[in-house]
Amino acid sequence: MAGAGRSSALALSVPPATLVGMTGWQEFAEQAPELASAARARLESMQHHVLATLRQDGAPRVSGTEAGWYGGDLTFGSMPGARKARDLQRDGRFALHTNPGDGTMSAPDVKISGVAVEVTGDEQAAWVAEAQPPQTDAHLFRCAITEVVTTRLSDDQTHLVITSWTPDQGVRVFKRT
Repeated sequence: MAGAGRSSALALSVPPATLVGMTGWQEFAEQAPELASAARARLESMQHHVLATLRQDGAPRVSGTEAGWYGGDLTFGSMPGARKARDLQRDGRFALHTNPGDGTMSAPDVKISGVAVEVTGDEQAAWVAEAQPPQTDAHLFRCAITEVVTTRLSDDQTHLVITSWTPDQGVRVFKRT
């Protein structure tokens, strides 16, 4: 059944029809613990990352963002009324690319795709009380994940190792020379 087994926190915020092929961070971490650990470590190693959203005309827009966790879900915030917030309110599809760091690829490159859903009402107020963002009317978006990909150099530095996860296909590893 579509949406079965999805995170209850996620299910409350996302209409069931949009859950097909998506999952919350906790379920992803249960299904792919090593990949989730590597992705989370990379997200936490740098403060700023790159978020891609869709403009009203369908063109991509990239913005800086900070990623975090709230209630076990991957989240990101936004200043009130920012263009990326407006993009996500209109069409929640996103791609998040971790900060590439110093270019050595000593840590994996991480890309996460999915649908962001705005947290509102009492839950948003609870987040503001806990996180104490600079502005109390800041936006908070919870991420339903459709894909996580890491790319790293092999230990012998002769090829790339690409690890991909989707809810439907699980973890797959590719080598590219």
